[in-house]
Amino acid sequence: MLLINHQHVNRLLPMDECTSVVEKALKTLAKGDGINPLRPVMWLPGKKGALGMMPSYLADPGIMAAKIISVFPGNLGTEFESHQGVVLLFEVENGQLIAQVDGSEITAIRTAAASAVATRALANHDPCALAILGSGVQAGTHLEAMSLVADIQEARIFSPDEGRVREFVEKQNPRFEFDVRAAKTAREACIGAGILCTTTSSMEPVLLGEWLEPGSHINAVGACFPAARELDTAAVKASRMFVDRMESALNEAGDFIIPKERGEILESHILGELGDVLIGKMQGRTSKEEITLFKSLGIGFEDLACAHHIYTRAVAEGVGSVVDMGGKRR
Repeated sequence: MLLINHQHVNRLLPMDECTSVVEKALKTLAKGDGINPLRPVMWLPGKKGALGMMPSYLADPGIMAAKIISVFPGNLGTEFESHQGVVLLFEVENGQLIAQVDGSEITAIRTAAASAVATRALANHDPCALAILGSGVQAGTHLEAMSLVADIQEARIFSPDEGRVREFVEKQNPRFEFDVRAAKTAREACIGAGILCTTTSSMEPVLLGEWLEPGSHINAVGACFPAARELDTAAVKASRMFVDRMESALNEAGDFIIPKERGEILESHILGELGDVLIGKMQGRTSKEEITLFKSLGIGFEDLACAHHIYTRAVAEGVGSVVDMGGKRR
């Protein structure tokens, strides 16, 4: 088994490559050439944290994986990331475990890469301001991802923790040609923005529909449980809504589930999966004025595709540590 740590993942999965990998994976899944079952989630007492298990299978080149990830929202502001885990990669001839890849780094990169794919497919492509709500890991990777697929004129960052926002802006500003600045309120960040990314751990809405401009695009990635949402009902109702996986959204996306259970929207409000837009099975944006929304929960199939890409590069470059895990008859 090849053991691949987070530093190697960061080097072997640059954002531009990851965006291509994720786009190809979503197209493959939309064509029916893979398996991505709904992930089981085990909650700890008091819902302090959860353990998610995400299996998947890719027909070509014939590979399967299981991502095991812990989610501890309370880690915000500590030295630990909220998402920590591994992706276990297996070949399908004999079921041999061939790689263990750091899952925290894959999550950080591929989540933003999926938003980049959605932005390229659904957003208007005029010069615009970018609003990012949140100042953690996903805020940073989304800033990079959006810079690759959109003509960003300025980025406005908001988080309730002024110190964290200040540190974030100081760190990120030198990396980009456009200005990265702190916003005093979420409203200030969002008003007039053409692309908006919600990357928070909030249980309650942080983005209100009244702040949205015609023609804007939203990537909502922070809320991943039925009881949590980052968008209010007005924002969801105003948008043409697409998801990464319909089954996941119907069971896990609080941004959709909460207003649906209140009778404020119907199940049909989700128009379809991003993969169907990518393969031309359905239309994404239909006018410059409409608001589009990509609700991302993250799916194991994306992790599988990224882990396989990393593994292939690692083998070619002699990167990683080989560990004898057994599995053969003695």
